[in-house]
Amino acid sequence: MQLRTIIMACTQTLVDHVEELTELDSAIGDGDHGLNMKRGALAIQAKLPELDGKDLNEALKGMGMTCMSTVGGSSGPVFGTLLVTLSKELPPRPRAADLAGALSAGIAALSRLGKVEVGHKTLLDVLDPVQKVLAQGGDDLVSRVKQCAFDSAQATAQMDAIKGRASFLGERALGHVDPGSRSMALIIGALCDAL
Repeated sequence: MQLRTIIMACTQTLVDHVEELTELDSAIGDGDHGLNMKRGALAIQAKLPELDGKDLNEALKGMGMTCMSTVGGSSGPVFGTLLVTLSKELPPRPRAADLAGALSAGIAALSRLGKVEVGHKTLLDVLDPVQKVLAQGGDDLVSRVKQCAFDSAQATAQMDAIKGRASFLGERALGHVDPGSRSMALIIGALCDAL
């Protein structure tokens, strides 16, 4: 599978779900998550000619820097940091165990960046269970990773928000899926479908 095809799939899913992500963020945030993610996705798509010919690590770093410079709110630094961390940790042709290790490093980097932990109703609540599925390996790994990502994002609806704007809502944030978690699940789902 060509890297360009995977990048297009992952970015286009954010563009296609902009209204859903905006609605999720309007319920418990400031309502700009969908538009911010769409802006970053379109910026990455615009840089696809530059990314052609680059290896996985260079492409991840380039996309991370693009996120940091174009995606507004906290999502730019969060998704940018994750991509840059993955660019440092992954070998050129990663296997499941490599992805698990790189995601573990990404989770640690995001925990430091946002002073958050798993269980705080953030995208870490998708990344952590996905990392564990990857570390286990086994049959039907791609479909299990995809299902885990979507189930984990949905599960954030039953979590208390500890950080971000949603934390100011207290119990009123219950019943609402975290928009960053949903974005992460959409990206992972598109990646799995593109493999």
